[in-house]
Amino acid sequence: MSYVKYLRQYVGSNPILTAGTCLVVFNENEEILLQMRTDYKAWGFPGGSMELGESFFDTAKRELKEEANLIIDEVKLIDVVSGKDTYREYPNGDKLYDVTAIYEIRKFHGELKVNDDESIEFKWFSLKNMPDNLAPMSKKYLSYIEKYYN
Repeated sequence: MSYVKYLRQYVGSNPILTAGTCLVVFNENEEILLQMRTDYKAWGFPGGSMELGESFFDTAKRELKEEANLIIDEVKLIDVVSGKDTYREYPNGDKLYDVTAIYEIRKFHGELKVNDDESIEFKWFSLKNMPDNLAPMSKKYLSYIEKYYN
């Protein structure tokens, strides 16, 4: 059982503080990998919540492998975001604030495929032509990412 699911047994949907990653994965065409999320039915960045004992880098590696079947060869930290702007409420009513490490990934290997039940599909997008239907938190992450690359 994940740490967040464990906590939810005790606090229900009330706000909790979590830590996690947002992964900005680039292909050789400078396109960014997005996942069509099952919870929001919208596009989002791969990544997720930290488990007990993990570092941010461990979380990044695990999440990309779990979600997209890709293995990270090299990462670069873009930013760490926290505070009131990281508040979110999921469609199931769960609320949280998050401390998120945003990583750039350009070196990876593996066969891209949907590897868990959190994703419907994966697709590559240009940073200049991102889809309109981004998940709410991904819109916020995109604002941090655009500042970094502009």
